[in-house]
Amino acid sequence: MTTVYPFWLGGVAASMAASCTHPLDLTKVRMQTIKAGPGIKPPSMFFVLRKSIVQQGLRGIYTGLTASLLRQMSYSLVRIGAYEEMKRWLSQNGKPSSMQLLAAACLAGGLGGIAGNPADILLVRMTSDVIKPQEYRFNYSNALSGLANLAEQEGIKGMTRGLGTNVARAMLMNASQVGSYDLFKSALLNRTIPVLDYQLHDSLALHTLSSLLAGTFATTVCSPADVLRTRVMTSTANDSVLHILKTSLQKEGPKFLFKGWTPAFIRLGPNTVLLFVFYEQLKKGWSTLNAA
Repeated sequence: MTTVYPFWLGGVAASMAASCTHPLDLTKVRMQTIKAGPGIKPPSMFFVLRKSIVQQGLRGIYTGLTASLLRQMSYSLVRIGAYEEMKRWLSQNGKPSSMQLLAAACLAGGLGGIAGNPADILLVRMTSDVIKPQEYRFNYSNALSGLANLAEQEGIKGMTRGLGTNVARAMLMNASQVGSYDLFKSALLNRTIPVLDYQLHDSLALHTLSSLLAGTFATTVCSPADVLRTRVMTSTANDSVLHILKTSLQKEGPKFLFKGWTPAFIRLGPNTVLLFVFYEQLKKGWSTLNAA
């Protein structure tokens, strides 16, 4: 009999992973927000991270952690939980195909993007606040007060800001991260690594390798939507996605769509590994608990 895991388990695993990789997420957002003109080399990831530590100390690189945790317990909880439920439903009629799994991952990602949109706005604003002029800062003290402020001052329109871009990005992320993890895991299971002469079983080694490949794939696929999402959510004007895309292309060229790819990968690679390693271990623990 297949073990049914709690819907919230993925959200807990994602929160654990985000707690470890938050400084890299903060650096990625700040790099994507900085607008460099033609011919001007944007600051490196290490420059932005070092500057953050010098200006705010080690505590400063955890700015917005409460928003990150709120995001994981809304966005990731729904996208992973819904995907697992869909996968379980599809498995009732036999092993689901790769296309069915990718479609389920896309749909679950879209639902997660809707659920997590307000927390996503708070995360982007809180992590990029310090690099803005004082008069343009939001100055949220924590995620809950920021959420109350967002709802009170901007209403539904403010809470759904950038929703289209965010849902598109969430669908891409879930298909390229969660969906591809399952595909990589299935493809690598019981395969032998020639150099090491090691056969991959359903173990930590398989989970780590599959999640690392999924993280690399997800970073590349999601980069354009991620950059646009960040700029829409940090914009102080009500510019449309198309206007921001057109303006950014004119000023910076198409390379801006992959701005911050390195910190995105350095953040998403370990985050994906930690997410699935934690998730697999939590599932294992839940199965052991229920078997006792």
